Amino acid sequence: MIELHDLRYAWPRAGRDCLAIDALQVSAGETLFLHGPSGCGKSTLLSLLAGVLVPRAGTVSLAGRSWSSMSGAARDAFRADHVGYLFQQFNLLPWLNVTDNVLLGCRFSASRAARATQRSGSPAAQARSLLERVGLDSSLFHRDARELSVGQQQRVAAARALIGAPEVVIADEPTSALDAVLRDGFMDVLLGECRAAGSTLVFVSHDERLARRFDRAASLPELNQSLREAAA
Repeated sequence: MIELHDLRYAWPRAGRDCLAIDALQVSAGETLFLHGPSGCGKSTLLSLLAGVLVPRAGTVSLAGRSWSSMSGAARDAFRADHVGYLFQQFNLLPWLNVTDNVLLGCRFSASRAARATQRSGSPAAQARSLLERVGLDSSLFHRDARELSVGQQQRVAAARALIGAPEVVIADEPTSALDAVLRDGFMDVLLGECRAAGSTLVFVSHDERLARRFDRAASLPELNQSLREAAA
């Protein structure tokens, strides 16, 4: 489902590559736990896997399509159809209510709206179901996102990423604002929804205690040749 070959990426004006990864593959339906210390490039790698960024050299492909081969508009449309992205900063629209934030994934993608309808009867019904499963009280469903706590916003962002059973779910530190009880319940929902839909999950966290719940774990510093060269 995800293939990466000879990836090289440098931030503009950085002068040197911050990511140099020779190969990484993630199979359809696989759950991958990616870990490493702060600042090692985890969020940058996720942005490359999702086509938000494109590499300086090498290829990153999702579902057999190379992100670099598409225009910016085509990448946006392809991502909307195939990727549920749980951003570290959530990226909710503060003036929209909780339910409408979750439904954005379906409003940008007819295929995800169709899958949500197939699974739950309608996108709105699946939005409500997912919000309940991630532990958000129904009294909050019509509140604006800006009125929620950080932990509540995180759960809304998770429901938005999962709606419409995307082929790939990318999660960037999604449990950082949750206590232990909420974290464990959240992980049950996230992994359960991905497995039920057959979604591939790439999950980034510094909390290595979560790694045992995944099919495979990988250390970004071990994958990243540029970090190894800098340390040598």
